[in-house]
Parts: sequence; structure tokens; C-alpha cells
Amino acid sequence: MLVTESALIRGTTHNFRGRSEHNLDGKGRLNIPTRFREVLRRQYKDSRLMVFPWLNCLKAYPMARWEELELNLLNTGKKQPETVKMVRYMVGGVVECPLDKQGRILLPAKMRTDSGIAKEILVSGMISYFEIWDKATWEVDNQPSAEDFRTFELNLLESGLF
Repeated sequence: MLVTESALIRGTTHNFRGRSEHNLDGKGRLNIPTRFREVLRRQYKDSRLMVFPWLNCLKAYPMARWEELELNLLNTGKKQPETVKMVRYMVGGVVECPLDKQGRILLPAKMRTDSGIAKEILVSGMISYFEIWDKATWEVDNQPSAEDFRTFELNLLESGLF
């Protein structure tokens, strides 16, 4: 079942929202937050996640959203040949990570190393996917300043959301 942006806007879907902190176990497994597992179960009826590295974090997409993204990348690549390098990185680097019976996924060691992910993790919902961060990196990269909040407010006002 593919979820479109218009369905997200109409509020007819369950979305990935909120942040939570977790610890990787000794094997590199991450316990996915219960509310995120519920989104996978109710909305996507599939517990497989497609995970790929992106700068300082990992992005985790439900299989259906990932397949939709791949189609969009394919179509964009036909129109914009310069996107081939990005497609190669994303599609070549993605790993299917199914949830186990305890609701965990195994994050491959190389993927963790490349993204600077150690033991303390922050998982952050991004509506149609979620991000997996090393907690310390998230705190440095994502702590908004007063100036950021002024920009946020301007963007929300201009969008008619405030």
C-alpha cells in the first residue's frame, strides 16, 4: 500500500512522529519505538525497513515508501542525469532491515561506523520515515538557536501554518 503526500496532508495515515532515546545492544540491534512499529503494522502492513546512511544519520523508510522513492529517483534520473551519483549512493547503500520478534532491527557495523553511530541512539520521526542518530551527534547538529526559531516562525507564517 503506497502512501501519497496528499494522504499525509489529509491526515488519513499514521505517521512517524516524536523522538526517543535508545541504546544499541552488543550485536548492534536497535529497538524500534512501539509507536513506530504501530505505524508499520497499521499503515504499511509490513515490518521491513529500508535503511541507508545520509551524512551523520541513517534514514529508515517503510518498504512501500522506499519503493515509491525508488520510482521517483528513476524518473528524476531520466530527466536529470546528474542525479545518477545520488541514486547510486542511496540505492547501492540501502539495507533491508526487517524487525525481529522483539521489534528490533540489526544495523550493519559498517553503516554504524560510516554514520558515527555508537551505543546511545536518538530516533526522530520525520512523518513518512524516521532518522537514526548517534545521540551526541544529534544534540550538536540539531539543537536550534534563537535565530533558527525566528526562521522557523517566518517559514510557518509564510506557509499560513501560524
